This record gives sequence, structure tokens and C-alpha cells, in this order.
Amino acid sequence: MTGPRGLNEMNATDGRGGHAERASGAAPDRDAERDHDQDVDEALALVREASAGYEDGQGKRPGAGRPGAGRPGERRPGERHAPHADQHRPDNPRPDNPHPTNPHPRHQGTPWPQARDRAARAAESVARRSPASVPLDQALGLVLAAPLTALTDLPSFDTSAMDGWAVAGPGPWKVRDEGVLAGQSGADALADGEAMPIATGARIPREVTAVIRSEHGRTDSKGRLHAEREVMHGQDIRPRGQECRSGDQLLPARFSVTPAVLGLAAAAGYDSLPVVPRPRVEVLVLGDELLTEGLPREGLIRDALGPMLPYWLRALGAEVIAVRRLGDDAKKLREAVAGSQAELVVTTGGTASGPVDHVHPTLRALGAELLVDGVEVRPGHPMLLARLDERRHLVGLPGNPLAAVSGLLTLAEPVLRTLSGRIAPVPYLAPTRDEIHGHPHDTRLVPVVLRAEPQLVAVPLHYNGPAMLRGIAASDGLAVVPPGGAKPGQELEILDLPWTLPSSPTTHDTNSAEGCFT
Repeated sequence: MTGPRGLNEMNATDGRGGHAERASGAAPDRDAERDHDQDVDEALALVREASAGYEDGQGKRPGAGRPGAGRPGERRPGERHAPHADQHRPDNPRPDNPHPTNPHPRHQGTPWPQARDRAARAAESVARRSPASVPLDQALGLVLAAPLTALTDLPSFDTSAMDGWAVAGPGPWKVRDEGVLAGQSGADALADGEAMPIATGARIPREVTAVIRSEHGRTDSKGRLHAEREVMHGQDIRPRGQECRSGDQLLPARFSVTPAVLGLAAAAGYDSLPVVPRPRVEVLVLGDELLTEGLPREGLIRDALGPMLPYWLRALGAEVIAVRRLGDDAKKLREAVAGSQAELVVTTGGTASGPVDHVHPTLRALGAELLVDGVEVRPGHPMLLARLDERRHLVGLPGNPLAAVSGLLTLAEPVLRTLSGRIAPVPYLAPTRDEIHGHPHDTRLVPVVLRAEPQLVAVPLHYNGPAMLRGIAASDGLAVVPPGGAKPGQELEILDLPWTLPSSPTTHDTNSAEGCFT
């Protein structure tokens, strides 16, 4: 097991999440039946996938070329899946086709690690963004555009580290009536054998030998101070420049501004900070089937992505300038993408080849360059990344909620990280406590909670299908599961959620998420 977090889990072959057994206790009958049925469905899907290429004797799947045709069981309500290889039109080949001469490849899409790397490098082509100077109270969460250099010595003068007495020379000491408090300009120099009361943070008078803490001294009836412990020269005095000297580099550029950084900057004399501005993002929510309020009804479902994505994107470092609901209107989509002033446009749904999936046609009409067209990851394989022009990109997310989260962390996060000047997190591993079913070819991203048992382990959560948010809502991160799945104890990369605290593995209350455990 190694350092930080970050790993993907593949969604099962037909888009349903593979489920390990529940962590403890007997599952309700309906859950066991549902899991059994789902396992059967997944097994059948694998068999069909392996044999589909031979069913017509020519290596072509029955129904190939029809919009929406794909692997058995792939389509789930509300999700627009990417087409199969034999459904792609000749004028829009995938850029990452591993079999360019084979008209019916087994599998297509960019491998998950390469897709993330390509997304991070894509934003490097954007012209260097000018830094901005912002007041301290507006800098939290941004990234330093230049090194943070001390504008003064810290501390800027010798100060008392404790409440007590400042003394000069050997004792016992005659105590002056007046003392010195924090914020006062100081006091006259002490002569040998003199002491004066002093408060924490107060400026040390000249010729002071040490500070005696209140609990380590006593005065006699004649007002003389006696030390009850040995007095060391310079004890409990913070000398000028102990922390830094004026001009010292305190933090490098590209360092994230945390509350502690704000405090350090203020102490070092800053009123504002040079930072990389947040990249601007516009969210375009597609789909005529989406409701913005009330209960689902008559084939309509609630829009989960419109309320969720803006805050998730902001946690990833973006400034969300607009969230627009366009329905399934090709003209509105084209106008919105063409006219957007955002550096990153994020669309939801519409990335497949169905009759109302307008993202690909819109990109072709605008002359966009497809950088990633499908990723070998479950859920979320129909995601895409395109370059609109020299300063703007578009990330197309699948319509299903967890699939969209997968696309967000696979493609949008690396783009935003580069645009905002952030340094890529160091990947870290954690062993899975339970077996995790895998896709035969793709990576899976599976919600997990992190527990200390006593060492850190990742516990996969039960509700991990493409349309489900229950698992991710209770999770600490996503485990990256390689093709074929993972056995108990196998170390997996963990992708942190942007709001996950480093201490969460030992402090997370997993009891509240018990119903989500596999």
C-alpha cells in the first residue's frame, strides 16, 4: 500500500455494476435475488458479446448500423451510450481505434490512463493565462501564480513566547512595577538583576536574558523574583527572523491556497495574492426527459446532473458561469457551444448516435477536433473530449449520473487541473477488502469507503450502476479496478473526491452508509 489516492473501477459488461457479497450479515431475499439476476444478466452479456461476431457467419453483429444498437443489456433508462464500432459512420472514425483496418473491432475507445493523460495535456495548448491579484479573503482554493516570498522577518522583532517575567542577568531579580503587553512598543532596557512582567507576544525589552514562565517563578515578601527551575539563556524568547527572513521563499508557485496559506500570507505581510484565475466553465444539460422539480412521472425523470455538476466543478477549481437546460434541440446546442465564452464547455448526455444525440453532429458542424471519443471505462464509456478552438475545449459526459461522474473525473478534472495550474496528485493505493467484479476489457470505477481495520482498506459500495448516485454519495472515493476485476487484498488506485479530507479514512462514519456496502 502506498501514499495518496486515485484508481478506477470498471462497470460490468452490460453497464451494470458487478457486486461482491455484502460486507456482513444476511442480505434480504430481494437483494439476493436481484444480485443473482444481475450476475446472470452479466454472464449472458459476456457470452453474447463473444459470440455476436459469428452469428451471421460474417463477423458482423446482427442489427449493426442501427442507432442505439449495442451490446445486449447496455442501454439503461436515461443514458445515451456510445455506439459500437460497427455503428460509427465513415466520416467520424474514432481517433483511437486500435484496429483501423478492421471494420468490426472487438472493442474501441481510449484506455482510461491514456484518456486522463491526454485530457491533461490538451489544456497545455491554451495560451498562458494571466495571473490575477485577489484579496486574501477571495483566494481560498486558488493556486499561487508565483512563489510566496516573505515581505518581512517573522517574527519581525524578539517576542515573548509565554506569559511571565522578562529577566536580565542572574537572579533573584527585583521586579519593576510596570509590565509590557502585546501590541505595546516596548519598554526601557533592563539592568542586571531586574525583571518585569511580560505577556505572550509582547516585544522583548533590550538586554533581556530570558523569560521565566508564570508557573516557574515566585515572588517573596520583598517583591523579589525567584526562579523555581534553572534559567537558560534565551528561553521562551522567539528571536526576530526565527521563522523566516525578509525575501525568503515560503511556498512555491502552483501551491494550493488553503486556510493555513492565507494565515501565513497575512503574517508575512500580504494583503492580496497573485493566483491563477479559476477556469470558466459552462454546463449544458441536454434531454427532453428531464424535470427540474417534483417527482418523476409519465416517463420523465428528475435532472440530477444540473444541481450536482456546478458544485462538483467548483470543487475541482472551476468558476461555473452558467448552467443551461437545452433539452434535445440541435440548433440550441450548436448556438450555445459556438457562442460560449467558457474555457471548458461541459455537456450532459447526447454523446452516442441515437436520433436525438446531437453532440457529435454539433462538433463536426463547428469543425471541432475530437481528442478522445470514448474511453475504455465503466461506467461512462461514451464520454468525449474535443478542442473547439485554440482556447476552448468541450467535455461530453454521458447522461446517467454515475457515468457522468466517471466522465467528470476522467476527462474534466485533468483539463481543469491544467488550466488552474494545479499539480497532479500523487496516486496512492489501498487494498480492497472484498472481491470486486470487473469488466473483461475495460477499467471500472467503483465507489468505496476507506476504513482503518487497522490498516487502510477500501470497502466497495453496493449501488454502483451507471444511473445510481447512492453509492457515490456515501463514498470517500472511487477505486480503479483493472479489467477482470480485483480479488480481496488486491491493491487498487483510489481517486479522491475533491472534498475528501486526508483524515477521512480514520474518521469517516461508515455506519451511515452501511446499506451501500457490497
